[in-house]
Amino acid sequence: MSAPADPRDPLAEVAAVADAVLLEGYLLYPYRASAQKNALRWQFGVLVPPATSERLAEPSRSRTELLLEPRAGAVLRVRVRFLQVQERVVVDRGGRVRDRLTVDDVPHFGWDEGLTRELHAAVPVDALGQRPITMPITGQATEVRTPIHDARGVEPGAYVRRTRAIAGHARLTATPVPGPYRVLRLRLDVVNDTVADPDLPRDEALRRSLVATHTVLGLDVGAFVSSADPPEWAAPAVADCVNEHSWPVLAGAPGTARLVLASPIILSDHPQLAPESPTDLFDGTENDEILSLRTLALTDTEKREARATDPRAADLLDALDAMGPEMFERLHGTFRPGGRAEPVPTLATPGTPWWDPGADASVDPSSDTALVGGVEIARGSTVVLRPGPGGDAQDSFLAGAAATVEAVLHDVDGGVHVAVSLVDDPGADLQATHGRHRYFRPDELEVRRDAQRSRSDRDGAS
Repeated sequence: MSAPADPRDPLAEVAAVADAVLLEGYLLYPYRASAQKNALRWQFGVLVPPATSERLAEPSRSRTELLLEPRAGAVLRVRVRFLQVQERVVVDRGGRVRDRLTVDDVPHFGWDEGLTRELHAAVPVDALGQRPITMPITGQATEVRTPIHDARGVEPGAYVRRTRAIAGHARLTATPVPGPYRVLRLRLDVVNDTVADPDLPRDEALRRSLVATHTVLGLDVGAFVSSADPPEWAAPAVADCVNEHSWPVLAGAPGTARLVLASPIILSDHPQLAPESPTDLFDGTENDEILSLRTLALTDTEKREARATDPRAADLLDALDAMGPEMFERLHGTFRPGGRAEPVPTLATPGTPWWDPGADASVDPSSDTALVGGVEIARGSTVVLRPGPGGDAQDSFLAGAAATVEAVLHDVDGGVHVAVSLVDDPGADLQATHGRHRYFRPDELEVRRDAQRSRSDRDGAS
């Protein structure tokens, strides 16, 4: 489990979400080194030594750009965080490296562990506007030997943990944005400068890398501008921001704008962990209840291997063993309305509509219409997606994509939602059969008049 955040820390409000980013995919169920899904690790926010970047198809630097509106005397707090990979090998009493050493039925074996590293800085915004600020990132090579003892106190072997030297830097710049307001474009570059052999295998390169690299930013007076949903006056300047291998979102409580989390994982503004999620399961997109129950169902032998795999896995198992029935009841499900309403269709019996035709006979998504730019659309129309603010951040990847309207739906509050399938999606027909679509507001669409024949045309011709 992660240590509780220091309440005196001005960035503490983001600590839990930042830890979830840091450990996303760190170790996957069933949390054993021998599991195939744990054979290829470190998938997010990896900044490798520059000499290995091209061959490994991994970046050696990330860039974050966003806008801020500082007040007089504002101080920007910066916390760059990443994992440094620590190699762990097991040796026998003669110092020979062994693949595995079993002592009193407990396995001991090699593994790569992740050590949390942080770079802290507090920079007056006025000073930052006058000159760039460069902060060094350093990590010394280390080697630590930890004896392994059996029940009688005999030492049949030991763990040897090694880290490789790493070097890099974080560079902050701020430039004024033209306009009537005092707005700055903040740029943060995080760079791995470690010198390495370009032919290093991936495992060795990762031991010289910055892994799960992300940044927390805090402004004591003033506000950051949302990159996902900027005000109209800031939209052109936000569009000019360049973000590479990092995406900034407003963090902390909704309605505030003094904290930012720049993450290698695309999030929406103000990401929060569900209060029902008490344990770090290393997969923030999974279902806590399913993972918890499946982990508790592991055999004693599997649990021993999981505990031996990584200290974080041992902490996870201890936490799950300590959970009472009340906590599992909380995991079972909570409905929390919010965000853009989107209908969730259910799998229908073949030959029947996937909506409920008995709920309101005046509503028929297969024939209802909506106005898009003054043009009436219905099932079979072809549109171009123009995702707007307030939706899923990943919808931005679909901007400009052609889609076929599958249904027009009305919610109880009078809102209109258009269900679509992507024209170029090879699985569109299968998803349509099950009533699985993407949903957009009419103002997030434009009519495509030069479209190919609609789905209804194709269906009629078949």
